[in-house]
Amino acid sequence: MACASSCRPLFLSSPFPSSSSPSSCSLTTPFLFSLSPIKPSSKPIITTLTANSGSFPVLSVGGGCDGGNNNNNDDGPFGSDSWRWNDDSSSSSSHSYPFLLFLSSLLACSCHSQLSSALARTNGETEEDDVVWEVRGSKWTKLIPNFSDDAFVVSNGISNLTKLLSLSTLWGQCRDLVMRLLLPEGFPDSVTSDYLDYSLWRGVQGVASQVSGVLATQALLYAVGLGKGAIPTAAAINWVLKDGIGYLSKIMLSKYGRHFDVNPKGWRLFADLLENAAFGLEILTPSFPHLFVLIGAIAGAGRSAATLIQAATRSCFYAGFAAQRNFAEVIAKGEAQGMISKSIGIGLGIALANCIGSSTSFALASFGVVTWIHMYCNLKSYQSIQLRTLNPYRASLVFSEYLLSGQAPSIKEVNAEEPLFPAVPFLNLLSANRERSVVLSSEAKQAASEIELRLQLGSKLSDIVSNKEDVLALFNLYKDEGYVLTEQEGKFCVVLKESCSPQDMLKSLFQVNYLYWLERNAGIESRGASNDCRQGGRLQISLEYVQREFNHVKIDSESVGWVTDGLIARPLPNRIRPVYTTV
Repeated sequence: MACASSCRPLFLSSPFPSSSSPSSCSLTTPFLFSLSPIKPSSKPIITTLTANSGSFPVLSVGGGCDGGNNNNNDDGPFGSDSWRWNDDSSSSSSHSYPFLLFLSSLLACSCHSQLSSALARTNGETEEDDVVWEVRGSKWTKLIPNFSDDAFVVSNGISNLTKLLSLSTLWGQCRDLVMRLLLPEGFPDSVTSDYLDYSLWRGVQGVASQVSGVLATQALLYAVGLGKGAIPTAAAINWVLKDGIGYLSKIMLSKYGRHFDVNPKGWRLFADLLENAAFGLEILTPSFPHLFVLIGAIAGAGRSAATLIQAATRSCFYAGFAAQRNFAEVIAKGEAQGMISKSIGIGLGIALANCIGSSTSFALASFGVVTWIHMYCNLKSYQSIQLRTLNPYRASLVFSEYLLSGQAPSIKEVNAEEPLFPAVPFLNLLSANRERSVVLSSEAKQAASEIELRLQLGSKLSDIVSNKEDVLALFNLYKDEGYVLTEQEGKFCVVLKESCSPQDMLKSLFQVNYLYWLERNAGIESRGASNDCRQGGRLQISLEYVQREFNHVKIDSESVGWVTDGLIARPLPNRIRPVYTTV
């Protein structure tokens, strides 16, 4: 056997090792991939190819690699699925070692011709069963066996080059490149289902916003006289004054950050309205050039406030999109999408500005059309978002539906029903024509709206109790809770203790919902704090129910996707520190 001395033994690890593998076998030297063939349509599985650094068990492939196998199986080592280790550990004789080495050499030599034929078939004749695919995201790389290195290498035959240059392959590569640049890795599984709708609508509104910005900038330049030979220094001074005064709005608005967390959709739409109003003022400046600094400062203040609100609420949306906790990547891809929208918008804005020229009337007419497109796309994008956190309205709707049906409603149903401006009902007419939920009951919707109006988080204790008896009764009932709840003049007043957490506030809102249903369905009215805290009183009954059922409603809500780690709210700053004494 001349080839036995020139051919290296090929040792493979089975993708499915059996329990009979020798314990003395030490597989320590990794190769690239297993020779286990997989098809592109199968589930991507990458296994490892290893070499034996200890004893030398024989690899049995099918019925043998020689031409005289007893089952006429000439598929070769890469066409059979019956790879296995033959355990020779039962033989204690050391004289079997040379025999095993000899058989391994025979195996390598007999397989060499089949490996060569496999390499020769890379021009398009290779069967799918002889192919190994390296999977990375949505990219499949074809690998072929290389006998000299005991490994698989990337196929680079002529046929593969032809396929690479084909039109369909180029289109696929371009599509993959765009997806890698603009969408989070692992899309669509790495984000939630509403991410794509939001991104598409945001892309169109970004184009419209940039068109408005170009028109407004052109009008400002005409107002300071740059088109009429004005001194550039004077224009620069006016520009600095305009922006400097406008920046003050960011400082004044920053203290309302918690409000943005509670209702980010409504605040974001308000910011878009504010931004468009600022653009409109700037377009009007050519008609009032002597008021340039004043109008520019007001417009700059509006744009600065809009920028602050947009930045604050954007994080709320992106946090909800990150289904795999990939916050940074979702934000980065969102910025990339925004840059593309802005680039397209700038180009369209420049073309439109050249057509309009210095005509203020044409600029205002174009601005009106673009603003309508901008606001409509914004409205659709915010309606597509499915927030998973619980603010007072969403929590009340979830709890009310749970009390009625015993099940927590879905995220999509609740978000579709939530008004964008809960505190300003007439502004909700903007979205009145959208399709309403048929799953949520009308009683639950009415309860959520009424509870949000009657809820008062962070009430002052001195405003809701007037005698020592009520104080002692409330403190005794809620001694194990982080809050004190009672009703005063139709308001559900929640007094927060110093140790109160967002979880305690969520629990208090669940009790508020149960109190509301006791009032509506059981007719149990308030008879004063001390009477309501006694055995059989409405506060005592509701608290006992909450202590028993709160964990159940949390588990049911979490099962449909809600985040129940606390209530997203803006309570009043009042807190109490009760001191309990032993009588």
